[in-house]
Amino acid sequence: MPEKLERFSLQSLSTLFIEMLNTEKEITLNKYGQGLVDPKVLVDEFSSFGLSEKRSYLKEIIALIQQSKPQEEDIRSAIVESKLKPTFTPCVLLAKGITSHLLQRIAELPDYELNKALKLLLGLFKVSYQRRFQAEKNNPDKWWYWDLSDERNVEKVLKKYLD
Repeated sequence: MPEKLERFSLQSLSTLFIEMLNTEKEITLNKYGQGLVDPKVLVDEFSSFGLSEKRSYLKEIIALIQQSKPQEEDIRSAIVESKLKPTFTPCVLLAKGITSHLLQRIAELPDYELNKALKLLLGLFKVSYQRRFQAEKNNPDKWWYWDLSDERNVEKVLKKYLD
């Protein structure tokens, strides 16, 4: 066992592994925000989840959306980005405004609406993320705004969770 890992108990290794998986998922989502990951990859992965995992995933995306500070004018662009009809339920809910309550309602839609919800939330994330990315690109304190096309940056993020 590597020296660095010897100091961890089995439980803390398990927690560390879950953190790394979450970090890898977050890296993938931020790469999507930077236009480096095709949305189909995320939609395909989402389709393989069970219902509770889908809802958890949507809530993780909502947290990233809130971190990116979306604006009301992002709504139309998000719907266009999602390639959904504005009359679909998730789009109608989002058109009412970007509030935590409405975003949570989108995540709680019936199972048959969740793929649409995912596409819309990904669209909103990408639109709001790109604005923040331009403003904070390569901020040393915010790895999620680093250039993630550079694998060295990705390795730095992952290394942080092993040290």
